Amino acid sequence: MKLTHREENNVIIVEPKGKIMGGPESTELHDLLHELIEQNRKNVVIDLSKVDWMNSTGLGLLISGLTTLKKAGGELKLAKVTDKIQSLLTITKLVTIFKSYDSVEEAVKSF
Repeated sequence: MKLTHREENNVIIVEPKGKIMGGPESTELHDLLHELIEQNRKNVVIDLSKVDWMNSTGLGLLISGLTTLKKAGGELKLAKVTDKIQSLLTITKLVTIFKSYDSVEEAVKSF
């Protein structure tokens, strides 16, 4: 997984690309979220449009990110969730936990 991020209207948009399956990238996402919290940038959108696949470890990363940001007084929202990942979120009932939007713009406006 490659991880980039940018800022738009005081919201950080994290753009993972590839497969989210744990490993070294899990600490990369974790570290990024903690850096953002330290900078008082606590509203985050994860754009999943370029994620090919995600396993249970990847889901755990999203849940951990959501929890970390909520505890810090922020929010994590998902955008452009692919069909594969949407079905994974549905099967695991995580669709009830994450706020998900069709576009990054909608997600950013929701803050």
